[in-house]
Amino acid sequence: MDITIHTTALPHDDPDASVAFYRDTLGFEVRSDVGQGRMRWITVGPAGQPGTSILLTPPAADPGVTDDERRTISEMMAKGTYGWILLATPDLDGVFEKVQAGDTEVVQEPTEQPYGIRDCAFRDPAGNLIRIQELR
Repeated sequence: MDITIHTTALPHDDPDASVAFYRDTLGFEVRSDVGQGRMRWITVGPAGQPGTSILLTPPAADPGVTDDERRTISEMMAKGTYGWILLATPDLDGVFEKVQAGDTEVVQEPTEQPYGIRDCAFRDPAGNLIRIQELR
């Protein structure tokens, strides 16, 4: 089978802050921004990689999600335990410097891990954990 990972989704609770973070801090392209107010579906992705995207979605916008589930999702987002993604770059230190220069919550500075990778971690404006691994 020929299957590609095309898009993954992360929740946002402030669309403008999310756009600014992914565009200005991480350097991603904003590919689409649909909706209005806080109910916006925003697609971002790395320049030159049109087949790989992150869809930033309003949390729990699915009509099948109950009010209790919405509260749980909001609580988990506030704690930073709901969404996460793993990215990679050949310039981990350069990316980390740019992230650290902004108003970003740093979880882990670039670290050589005992399992053979070097990575860092921080949170986006919605609290999603972003780990970036150094490509070697």
